[in-house]
Amino acid sequence: MEAFSKFLEFELIHIADYKVRVYSLVTILIILLVTKAVLFIIKKTLFRQSGANKLDKGNTWALFQIIKYIVWVIATAFILETIGIQVTVLIAGSAALLVGIGLGLQQTFNDVISGIILLSERSIKVDDILQIDGDIVKIQSIGLRTSKGLNRDEISIIIPNSLITNNKVINWSHQSKRTRFKVDVGVAYGSDVDLVIKSLEESTLEHSEVSNREHVEVRFLNFGNSSLDFQILFYSENIFGIDRIKSDIRKNINRKFTENNITIPFPQMDLHLKSNDTDLARKNS
Repeated sequence: MEAFSKFLEFELIHIADYKVRVYSLVTILIILLVTKAVLFIIKKTLFRQSGANKLDKGNTWALFQIIKYIVWVIATAFILETIGIQVTVLIAGSAALLVGIGLGLQQTFNDVISGIILLSERSIKVDDILQIDGDIVKIQSIGLRTSKGLNRDEISIIIPNSLITNNKVINWSHQSKRTRFKVDVGVAYGSDVDLVIKSLEESTLEHSEVSNREHVEVRFLNFGNSSLDFQILFYSENIFGIDRIKSDIRKNINRKFTENNITIPFPQMDLHLKSNDTDLARKNS
């Protein structure tokens, strides 16, 4: 026992009055293990309660993230005290340095503050589907500085939190489950309009992921430059996979148009050539 005590008191670093003993490293290790164990228990408890009470997964994740950061701040303070660094003195002594660092890391701090806002305000949650800079992203996790999402090409995207809080973002998950989408199509002049509308309706209703089927609507939009322009309006609950659904509907439209001899025109441009009357008279003389 005495040998073990001497081992714990063994000095690893000794600079002036500053000493680091084996005891300090053991204490740090215990703090880290206890912190991880506490966070593991909190996470399991929160998500178990979330499942039992059918709470929102995104809200539970946001609450856990806030608790995690608080626990780690407390653990870091204990670690610094263990190795002989007084946190209050450190903060007071490095105030000027922190100001300089703050100016240099202004964008980073902006992202961190934005992360705290997202986690506390919970306007954006895990599994929400967002439209950011024209890209559709499903949020997988919300961190203190960045959030991680998955776009419709199965590509993982790291998003600075300030991009979400400081820009216009569409949250498709904040509305009702069904959302209305549209598909535009043009047909050649001379086509039977009633037959076109019927073909477009049938092509849309054939898709199994089109919801509220009685609300499928086809509109005759305009007389275009080289086509009669139509628009299909339909509802679907699969917001994240809507590009695939639109593609399937367009394939159905192409098949229906072929069966009914309806033509989709090529873009056309008429070129008129005007002869020079003076040159023509000179040639004839």
